[in-house]
Amino acid sequence: MPGLQRELDHFMDGLRKRNPYQTEFHQAVEEVAASVMPWYLQRDDYRSAQILERLTEPDRIIAFRVSWETDGGDIRANRAWRVQFNHALGPYKGGLRFHPTVTDSVLKFLAFEQILKNSLTGLPMGGAKGGSNFNPKDKSEREVMRFCQSLMTGLHRYIGEDVDIPAGDIGVGSREISYLFGQYIRLQNRWAGVLTGKGSSFGGSAVRTEATGYGCVYFCEQMLNHHGEGLEGRTVAISGSGDVALYAAEKALQKGARVLTLSDSGGFVHIRDGLDGNQLEFVKELKEGRRGRISEFADRYAGVEFHRNARPWAVGCEIAMPCATQNELDLEDAKSLLGNGVMAVSEGANMPLTAGAVHLLAARGVLHAPGKASNAGGVAVSGLEQSQNSMRISWSREEVDGRLQTIMSEIHRQCVRHGERKGRVNYVDGANIAGFKKVADAMLAYGVV
Repeated sequence: MPGLQRELDHFMDGLRKRNPYQTEFHQAVEEVAASVMPWYLQRDDYRSAQILERLTEPDRIIAFRVSWETDGGDIRANRAWRVQFNHALGPYKGGLRFHPTVTDSVLKFLAFEQILKNSLTGLPMGGAKGGSNFNPKDKSEREVMRFCQSLMTGLHRYIGEDVDIPAGDIGVGSREISYLFGQYIRLQNRWAGVLTGKGSSFGGSAVRTEATGYGCVYFCEQMLNHHGEGLEGRTVAISGSGDVALYAAEKALQKGARVLTLSDSGGFVHIRDGLDGNQLEFVKELKEGRRGRISEFADRYAGVEFHRNARPWAVGCEIAMPCATQNELDLEDAKSLLGNGVMAVSEGANMPLTAGAVHLLAARGVLHAPGKASNAGGVAVSGLEQSQNSMRISWSREEVDGRLQTIMSEIHRQCVRHGERKGRVNYVDGANIAGFKKVADAMLAYGVV
């Protein structure tokens, strides 16, 4: 083990030197490198070809200015990026994020995670991510439209249905995808399935909006069942109130679980008696329709408490589903969850746990599904949308949901195969090794490219 740690430290020292100050990217790579290093060191062919070093270096990063005009006639300029990280398995695939916290470090970590996530789905997709530090929350409809059109004017020459297929992410929903796609058609003078998450009337897939949240619950159920447990009757704490959180809550309710929390940037609500269907529909209208605040939910219903500027992890629960953003659940939050008897954590967001939280949960034997496995449902259905666009057909909701369940089941099988030790599965190791191996084999087969 001392030799193994020495190799890991040497590799990470080099990566940090090449990518200074990019802490999110360092965190994502170190988690994967720690999982794969014991296996990687036994492969002389991988080591001599420097597969790990090459896989952690993006193919390219495109950075550009996005200039746009406010309703009042003022000129604004934002920065945008597209990180095309690796396309060994297929065209680049990954979302676009609009949020003030977007930086090249955040996008590099997301794109790196996307490589392995897409590998796990079994679909022919490489890994990419993009976005801008633009904040759509305080902008009018027409300001959002003008920004999206300007961004696509800068991005369109680098994407295509066989090159790079962006999708939505935080701050980029169906509205933004529609504006982006309309501008792409105008610039290219052709219709092509170059974006996923489109409306159902113009090439979108059934279940795409629900897919990440549904997939998170499907994976969690598989994980529990494999260890002789079930989801029905379990208490669930969920963070976030975007599509991932809302549809994870919906599927959890359908599976007979009790959802106790939802949140947004202002705080969280504690639903003591558990969320019901009518309340869920209210939150959907609140967040998807009016873009309101989660505090309004507590104002509307008795027995719902709002906790300002707080996260939900002190609420007693058996299952935690962090569905908001990266590093939202830290070491102290993990201690709170353990103190309240948590048995499983299923990530709906990308890298929502800090490294300290991950290590503590592993040491205590808590079942922990990493985002590259448990939130792969969104990109899986994006891949199915690509297939439908290519064939000029539309599958039914039932067929897409059935394919989604099959994909999540296969991801779980791969995690078990590569992560099971003495009847217990380390899902972080299993997901990292399974996702890495497929990409590494492809890179090795291509030679020095």
